[in-house]
Amino acid sequence: MTPPSPLPAQITFESLNPEVPPTSMTKGNMAASADNNLDFSASLTGILNEKHSPEHLQVLKAFTAALREEEYRDAVEKEVFSGLLSLFIQLCIELQSADMDAEGLQTATLQLQLTSECFRALRNSCVHRSRNQKLLRDLGFIDESFKLLRFLLHNLNLGIDAIFEPLRCGIQFLGNLGVGNPSCQDDIWKLSFPDVFLQLLSVADDKVVNYTSMVLHTCLDEAKVEDLSKPQNIALALKVMEVCRTHPDVDWTVLIATQHFLKSAALVESMYSQMGHQERVTLLELLQAQLKEEEFEGCGIPPSVARFLAGSFQTGCGAVLSLATGSASDIELLQEALTVISLLDVLCEMTSDHKQFMFLQDQPDLLVNTVELLQQVHAIGKASKNIFSPAQNFSSFSGGSDSSPHSPVISFKAHLVRLIGNLCHCNTNNQNKVRELEGIPLILDSCNIDSNNPFISQWAIFTIRNILESNQQNQQLVASLERRGPVDYSALRELGFLVEERDGSLLLKPVKKDS
Repeated sequence: MTPPSPLPAQITFESLNPEVPPTSMTKGNMAASADNNLDFSASLTGILNEKHSPEHLQVLKAFTAALREEEYRDAVEKEVFSGLLSLFIQLCIELQSADMDAEGLQTATLQLQLTSECFRALRNSCVHRSRNQKLLRDLGFIDESFKLLRFLLHNLNLGIDAIFEPLRCGIQFLGNLGVGNPSCQDDIWKLSFPDVFLQLLSVADDKVVNYTSMVLHTCLDEAKVEDLSKPQNIALALKVMEVCRTHPDVDWTVLIATQHFLKSAALVESMYSQMGHQERVTLLELLQAQLKEEEFEGCGIPPSVARFLAGSFQTGCGAVLSLATGSASDIELLQEALTVISLLDVLCEMTSDHKQFMFLQDQPDLLVNTVELLQQVHAIGKASKNIFSPAQNFSSFSGGSDSSPHSPVISFKAHLVRLIGNLCHCNTNNQNKVRELEGIPLILDSCNIDSNNPFISQWAIFTIRNILESNQQNQQLVASLERRGPVDYSALRELGFLVEERDGSLLLKPVKKDS
């Protein structure tokens, strides 16, 4: 999963109603805006004192359309917003006292439409206008909006489709109200965290989920992320990660995870311990994508997160071995294996050209566990034909055999070899450990072509190079070993080693400067 491209600081939701097309406002008609203020104030008074009708809806739509214009947004006076607040409160009272059944549906539907249009007007009035944001906050629109949102959430089970429109527009309004305004953000957070956010993210409506994610992203900062990591609030963070998996088109939840969640070690550890395997894989995929970002200048992932993930891999890595004998239909087994494989992929990426994570070379027993796991996978694959057995059937990737290219262990062995190579890079202690664990012959044997582990030969060559670099004992050991499979001699030479065959044995020596 690749994080979306950075989005603009403010997403605006302007009116899509075509009844009143926007016009360009010039100095010549600026005076008309004052008249419009008076006209709309008078119209609001009429709406407040009359039985609601479709004509009232058209008046509100005209106001919403006018607020598309920057000059008009600047000219709206406080009295107009005060009148709109009175109408909004009146509609809320009427909705809450209405019979939400078949008989009251027609009346309630008009009230819901009027409420939606109030929200649209408020939404448009906030676009790039801190003055209007402050006015609306001071008038109490945030409190009143949440009263209505809670009412709508409570009545979603009635199955009235018209409820979704004001719910969506209300969330959009809060999103625009909070952009660039810390005071509004704090008020929205206090009234919605964590229960309302959690309810909104659980609504079976993609737009509601998308807009709610936008509001949550707008409000988040370091202190609020710390709130999320507390046990009583962790359910909201878990819900965000669930949305990342179930709604891959919602960019906001991906941004929440990558820009906020992954930077908090406490939150990552708390989430991971309570996640199912599918959400763990989603989290790890997002983390790996962050690490792979081009123009990487630091992903903000704390070292303690890397240390935690390494420990999680060491604790759970043996689960992959059960795939050799487990049923292919055992979903839980497959998901657990995918989690281990994703952890391995992240560790490979962290230890590849990311200096801030190279302390993992000294992570207690990480190298030992990795070499031992490679030995077990190798032995199981040799003992009988199973999911870990080497294969040379590349036709499976074009549908030519029964084996699936989507097996969870595809490239697992290759990535174990890669991690060993990373941990040995310029690290004499780890080079010696691999030799002591009898891992060098194992890695040489991995130079064999294996369709279940694409590129394993290249990773094996890379790893051998790192194990032998400036290490005379390891070089002498390799020189004494019998040939281990079809090694790519030219690639070894490019990496600084001279390959010779003598009496059926493979000799691997560093290339001398005058060679």
